[in-house]
Amino acid sequence: MPVHLPAARTPDPRSAPAMRWGILGPGWIASRFVAALQKHTSQEVVAVGSRSAGRAEEFARSFGIAAHHGSYESLLADPSVDIVYVCTPHTEHRPGALAALDAGKHVLVEKPLGINAEQAREIAEKSTRTGLFAGEAMWSRFLPKFDVLRQVLDSGMLGEIRTVMADHGEYFTTDHRIYDPALAGGPMLDLGSYPVAFAHWVLGAPTDIAALGTPANAELNGQISAVLGNVDGAQAVLNTTILSDTPTSAAICGVDGQVRIPGPFYQPGPFEVRLRDGGVLRHDEEHGGHEDGLHYSAADAAREIVSGNRESTIHPLDDVISTLTTMDAIRARLDIVFPGEQHP
Repeated sequence: MPVHLPAARTPDPRSAPAMRWGILGPGWIASRFVAALQKHTSQEVVAVGSRSAGRAEEFARSFGIAAHHGSYESLLADPSVDIVYVCTPHTEHRPGALAALDAGKHVLVEKPLGINAEQAREIAEKSTRTGLFAGEAMWSRFLPKFDVLRQVLDSGMLGEIRTVMADHGEYFTTDHRIYDPALAGGPMLDLGSYPVAFAHWVLGAPTDIAALGTPANAELNGQISAVLGNVDGAQAVLNTTILSDTPTSAAICGVDGQVRIPGPFYQPGPFEVRLRDGGVLRHDEEHGGHEDGLHYSAADAAREIVSGNRESTIHPLDDVISTLTTMDAIRARLDIVFPGEQHP
């Protein structure tokens, strides 16, 4: 039995080459992303763009950003910007990413890359044609904690993986934007992307999918439970909801041991490995929020760009597209249709 877990191999974010960032959409997640970059990296946030000149100016003032633009087009034309972080509502991720690539800018898109796999595939193809970097900021994938988890899985200490469990639920009042069908609301994109991506990361793409849904109202899904099965018979049991708070925990269970990750499983924090022979190994790490982890995807993007790569090695676009394909399939079983899509 190993006596301790491996150390994370994640490079110091401050050692990543400095890129000049433009922020497309100064909202809630943008403020945490910029705070994380300014606190933990050498990345430079040089400009922000919004459809509201006042919002852009206020955001720039709050974070000491030199340039603010009253339109997305003006931001994308700014020659001081190397890479754009797209953090608009979900329905605007695709047009924002494509416009940035057309403007000659590298792009990192807040998750999900698109509202469906087709949109993600379109962004990936545009990245190939332009020779520019495109990535999804699925931030948990870049955390040191997840690198340790990957080493645990690759070591085989858990034996054959048979079960993955993960949930992400948060209660929202009906005045929140997550209740807006026009913005692809409901739990799947904001919350459900985490457990689905986690299951995909551990087990790969599923071959069988079953799902149940609960409506939030006449226009919107409020809860999804899904079981994903792969060709080897392993299963993932997932839940996401906007109707209640849930533990947001996760587990990976193999024939020789299990990983238990307390909530929020997708954020910085501890976990433990419990082996069938009674051994317990712990990854000790303080719980952290968005400002303690969003910067890792930015540092990764900077390294890949300077190395001449068009996508992340840690979180490649094929994985992004495959995960969204699974999310699409879950939605299809529940007749959940987002703006611009056709009913199945």
